[in-house]
Amino acid sequence: MLSPRLHNFLDERHGHYTALIHDRTITAQETAAAAHVGQQHFAKTVMLKVDDKLAMMVMPASYRIDLVRLSRALGGSLVELAQEKEFRNAFPDCELGAMPPFGNLYGMPVYVDSRLTGQADIAFNAGSHTDVVRMPYAEFERLAQPELLWLAHVM
Repeated sequence: MLSPRLHNFLDERHGHYTALIHDRTITAQETAAAAHVGQQHFAKTVMLKVDDKLAMMVMPASYRIDLVRLSRALGGSLVELAQEKEFRNAFPDCELGAMPPFGNLYGMPVYVDSRLTGQADIAFNAGSHTDVVRMPYAEFERLAQPELLWLAHVM
């Protein structure tokens, strides 16, 4: 089931999207495969702490975050991967690890690796390990209003 917060947000803003259901998966690569979405089109959400505040980094599933480059891009902020225990309660309507890349719904900034901007459509977790939303990238950008950065590198 889609996160109720995400579902309401998309419907209220007349978002153009398709909901997909797939077998239960955990990793972004598994989810992309199960949803029949290429890894360049599947947007994974990586939880961070930027100066001890939660933030999201969204990038293609086949990429890894470069924390040093992100820190530089953010003006020297202290950037660390967040531990599950640090963000577990931040997404009360989502399964742990399946939060959608809409930090604006949860009071946190969203940074997007600009490689996603070249994709016509992207797909991402929608609050559970069995649900994905697919939408035009431009629609995601309109709704999530992320900060665009060029940071990740191929795994």
